[in-house]
Amino acid sequence: MLILGIESSCDETAAAVVEDGVRIRSSVVASQVSTHAIYGGVVPELASRMHLEVIDPIVVQALAQAGVSLDDIDGIAATRGPGLIGALLVGFSYAKALAWARNLPLAGVNHLEAHICSLQLLDNPPRFPFISLVVSGGHTNIYHVKGPGAFTLMGQTRDDAAGEAFDKVAKMMGLSYPGGPAIEALAKKGDPEKIKFPRSMLGKDNFDFSFSGLKSAVARHLHENPDMSENRPAHVAAGFQMAVIDVLSTKLLAAARDRNCSSIGIAGGVSANRTFVNTLSERAGQHQIKVFYPPLSLCGDNAAMIAARGWEMIRDNQVCGLGDDVYSRVKF
Repeated sequence: MLILGIESSCDETAAAVVEDGVRIRSSVVASQVSTHAIYGGVVPELASRMHLEVIDPIVVQALAQAGVSLDDIDGIAATRGPGLIGALLVGFSYAKALAWARNLPLAGVNHLEAHICSLQLLDNPPRFPFISLVVSGGHTNIYHVKGPGAFTLMGQTRDDAAGEAFDKVAKMMGLSYPGGPAIEALAKKGDPEKIKFPRSMLGKDNFDFSFSGLKSAVARHLHENPDMSENRPAHVAAGFQMAVIDVLSTKLLAAARDRNCSSIGIAGGVSANRTFVNTLSERAGQHQIKVFYPPLSLCGDNAAMIAARGWEMIRDNQVCGLGDDVYSRVKF
């Protein structure tokens, strides 16, 4: 079964063709990073307009790259939420019109579930059940994944997401957007032990996160230490990054022990941070727990993961009607 996936939840317009939920036939992503970089973050109205400009040629390119036509497609999957309403409407409305015109089933995909499904696109995916972290600029959630489509939320951030904290700290330090890659690159030149930042909620008997206090601690340090000569900026970046990594790793390992899982999967934009991946893998290995993570091409928003989750939904007859709408937030 060939599924055409469409993604437009934030600042990437993407289309992909995936076969039987596991084989990527094509994946095309049009990024808006350069457009939003001068603003230090995504401007929703600009994002929506850019989706409108490129969505049709991106879908055409994905079909051509896969070597198929619309006549070969068995179903369509599009991101329904969560995300920016205007941006979501572009992709979901396009998908609804296409599904109606071609008389194809349509799956309205939860963006967070799709990130977890990106792990199923690996050559050696994690076996069920496993613990999964979806970590990005908008979300930091831990799930117990018991089987296909069976996601139980265990914990989430109570304020800033981890990726959002990276972006805001990078902006404080005058670094480029997006902040994650800029912080990681600078941190490689610093010593994470030089400047100690707080690790929030580690003593709490839950799997929730809080990064606003850490962000404030960095802002306070920068204010009290205006002289950023020599290697101080690198030490700040390294100390901040390690604080985030320590919290994420500790919570994930605790969740795995709590649910007796021997596998942890991480997905979302922050999973592209290889310092995090390597540190978590080393710590997990000490407990005989294996860590799975997607390649860089599947870390950020993409349509292959949307198609993979959509294949499961269409297979199980979880399809949308023309009257269904998008949503900005979701509660598990």
